[in-house]
Amino acid sequence: MNLYKQQQNYKYINLEVYEFTIYSIVSFFLPFLIGHPQWLIGTLVNFFLIRAALYFKLKYLLPLLFLPSLGVLSAGIIFSTNTSFLLYYLPFIWLSNLIFIVSYRRFINNKWFSSVISSVIKFSLLFIVSLAFIFILNFPKVFLINMGVLQLITALLGSFLATTSSKFV
Repeated sequence: MNLYKQQQNYKYINLEVYEFTIYSIVSFFLPFLIGHPQWLIGTLVNFFLIRAALYFKLKYLLPLLFLPSLGVLSAGIIFSTNTSFLLYYLPFIWLSNLIFIVSYRRFINNKWFSSVISSVIKFSLLFIVSLAFIFILNFPKVFLINMGVLQLITALLGSFLATTSSKFV
């Protein structure tokens, strides 16, 4: 079965690039536009990641792995006084976003299972890293929530919304 079976047919040249550009701009500026709550920003970012995974080739997905967390870091509002700790998390956030997309695409034949398994994998990586940072590097314990259960919830919500919306759009 073709992995990109759902890929949209673009009738106009460069329409795919324009749509991808919109995804990228929105995913970067979400923290500036919304600010709080983190669960809403996370859900929307994960929605864009999965929508992009459904419709774009991998070369288009790479900026979407980086831009949302760079937007959060630039805005400096989600983690307030703990934003500087986010620098240490960036490579792991990027890796978890990549794994989130790749695992979703890997199990694309069953989108609901794919949503759950990819969300659990993303959550697991970030939660394990948070545990290590907290116990080894003495990071604030608030990251167990922000990079733990909250990541699971936002990944599930975002992937379920993207999966559901793919049936209509």
